[in-house]
Amino acid sequence: MNMNQIIPLRSELLFTLTGRVSSPQEIGTVPSGYRRIIPIEGGAFEGPKLRGRVLPGDSDCMLVRPDGVAQIDVRTTLETDDGDLIFMRYGGFRHGPKDVMDRLARGDAVEPTEYYFRITPLFETGSQKYMWLNRIITIGTGHRLANGPVYYVYEIL
Repeated sequence: MNMNQIIPLRSELLFTLTGRVSSPQEIGTVPSGYRRIIPIEGGAFEGPKLRGRVLPGDSDCMLVRPDGVAQIDVRTTLETDDGDLIFMRYGGFRHGPKDVMDRLARGDAVEPTEYYFRITPLFETGSQKYMWLNRIITIGTGHRLANGPVYYVYEIL
């Protein structure tokens, strides 16, 4: 047995999530950066094993650090198309060249390849059908549209 063998990561698409957000609540400059709370209005998610909607009412408590990196901190609830509830929380980072980030802030269309946008979702549910979500690691790539984010969330196998 080779104890130094590298085990490559494999992934499989879990779902694509399209979110809708409303205007941010600008908290302002705080000791660690610039804080804004971005209310979640809703959205939808769909993948090979589950689909449904993003419930309104939660938020992204984003911190824009002094180095320009947007540190994402989201807690939200997903409702599957068969009525089960899943709590999803994720952190992540969004950053890029200043001109690209300025275009994003204005709501301009920006190619996802022009900036870095990654998240690490975790799930909690009491649903027997979706209990497996409580035991997996996921990562996501994202891009920002004028009305909210789009995420591609992958299960690490």
